Amino acid sequence: MPDATVTADVAATDIFIERDVPVPMRDGVHLATDIYRPAVDGRPVEGPFPVILERTPYGKAMTSRSERTARDATPRSRRDVAAVFVREGYVVIYQDTRGRYGSEGRFVKYLSDGADGYDTVAWITSQPWCNGKIGTMGLSYAAHTQSALACLNPPGLAAMFLDSGGFSNAYQSGIRQGGAFELKQATWAFNNALVSPEIAASSLKRKAMGAVDLRSWFRHMPWSRGHSPLALAPSYEDYLFKQWEQGSFGDYWKQVGIYAEGAYDTYADVPAVHMSSWYDPYPRTAVENYLGLKVRKTSPVRLILGPWTHGDRSLSWAGDVDFGPAATLDGQLAEDFLALRRRWFDHWLRGIDNGVGDEPAVHLFVMGGGSGRRNAEGRLDHGGAWRAAGDWPLPGTCFTSYYLGPDGTLAPTPPTASDLACRFDYDPRQPVPTIGGAISSGEPLMVGGAFDQVEGPRFFGSREPYRALAERPDVLVFQTPPLAEDVDVIGPITVTLWIASDCPDTDFTAKLIDVHPPGTDYPDGFAMNLTDGILRVRYRDSWEHPSLMTPGDVQRITITAFPTANRFQRGHRIRLDIASSNFPRFDLNPNTGEPEGAWRDTRVARNTVFLDRERPSHVVLPIVPIAS
Repeated sequence: MPDATVTADVAATDIFIERDVPVPMRDGVHLATDIYRPAVDGRPVEGPFPVILERTPYGKAMTSRSERTARDATPRSRRDVAAVFVREGYVVIYQDTRGRYGSEGRFVKYLSDGADGYDTVAWITSQPWCNGKIGTMGLSYAAHTQSALACLNPPGLAAMFLDSGGFSNAYQSGIRQGGAFELKQATWAFNNALVSPEIAASSLKRKAMGAVDLRSWFRHMPWSRGHSPLALAPSYEDYLFKQWEQGSFGDYWKQVGIYAEGAYDTYADVPAVHMSSWYDPYPRTAVENYLGLKVRKTSPVRLILGPWTHGDRSLSWAGDVDFGPAATLDGQLAEDFLALRRRWFDHWLRGIDNGVGDEPAVHLFVMGGGSGRRNAEGRLDHGGAWRAAGDWPLPGTCFTSYYLGPDGTLAPTPPTASDLACRFDYDPRQPVPTIGGAISSGEPLMVGGAFDQVEGPRFFGSREPYRALAERPDVLVFQTPPLAEDVDVIGPITVTLWIASDCPDTDFTAKLIDVHPPGTDYPDGFAMNLTDGILRVRYRDSWEHPSLMTPGDVQRITITAFPTANRFQRGHRIRLDIASSNFPRFDLNPNTGEPEGAWRDTRVARNTVFLDRERPSHVVLPIVPIAS
């Protein structure tokens, strides 16, 4: 790699920048690293200073879209973010991960970040300008890199701020979920292969990749190695298919970088914030890391859960729904996100007594309580408010079963009749389209957020005449009567179903929905998605040892949806949708029992959900007393 360049900041002589410093890894690979140091008259101050590190695959000199504020939609550059910390007495370091942008080596998503992070921290602590205290920060992949190095507990690591990432268990959240494969991994791989060194080095490959119609590829699954939109980027294609084909929870999924749960006992015992949001892919990761570490560590662990999509903490809306001016992090938890991080690091790295150590362990945003009208921006005013708590789940939570009825009811009263069931046909060639949800990196196929659950041209796989999902014959709908009083649901969501199928394997999905009543702005009401989950039935008894079904046999299954927090207002309905597909968020189950990621045929499955006294299918809602 090229030699490092050393410059004083042209705009201010109090920052000294070294760019593309080649930091050596244990295998001889060098990672390109930019170092921002305090300076006087353009000369670096020797220090030593505490250090803040961010490791990213998105370009260490590239501006992150999420470094905006509620007041200013223009994101701060990395240099501007670094300057705020440097002027307070920090060294700030940004590093390209292995095989990305300026760094050497081969990119294999997630799996080298533990050792590379450890080696980077070791290198930093050996520098004379480091005082031995290192904090880490970063969004998404840059949160995964933090957790990966923390699994190896490097000396010098002193505080962490993980934003929307840090895999607790990527098999259950982030790469796979309930045995199904999250196809955002395919869209991410394609979009990032476009700027990878192996494509950038060839004008012919750049042109060919730029001409790929990803939508067409998604319409013509399955793919195979050499016959996929990533065929021109074989290293990206290879890691993607390894993720896709590893259906069982084996050694692959227990590697450092994607399985923090397996390292909780040895995980770094340092103060850490785990932050995510309801329409982000990582609220389950944040909650599991919080729960797993707080009982094992002496250092404080904090949990923040907002209503946003991935990294959009300075926006009050997600999809077609607005949660009100209080929904942003800005002005609620701190002046803005940069101020929140600075306050955290000031306390734990510099010893400033600013009250951080005395704050509640949990801050979360409870959606709901708005007018239900369409606001000036054309979004549903759903409203919401922040709530602080001492723990998760919230003290006083009452886990309440609501039972699915054959007439489409959803009620806390168990069924008393026998031999009741609902049936539907699932055709993999006509799957239920994904309409919002906890999604990131899905462009151009899918988008995260809250939406009315109605098909439309914005949502891949929708077909005219664009029906409401509730009208599809392959979606079972269960809902309460209009509520007589407000109900706060805050916590994990689990669905237990008794099912059968005429195929050896199939999927079942569950989606929790807040149904706004019809009104002037929404004559048909508004069915707002809150959270959802999936189970590939071959994994019903064991993630490690899948087993196909005997067609017609009754099976009990559990679907774990992501946690959520919502106030179902008086007059609204609580609704649960059951189906067998949510595409393209999750890969299709062909219903044939063929190997993961390698199927060739499809069958239409006749799927049954039992709803009787002996087989009482139900959802467990974490109901919390209304805050006074």
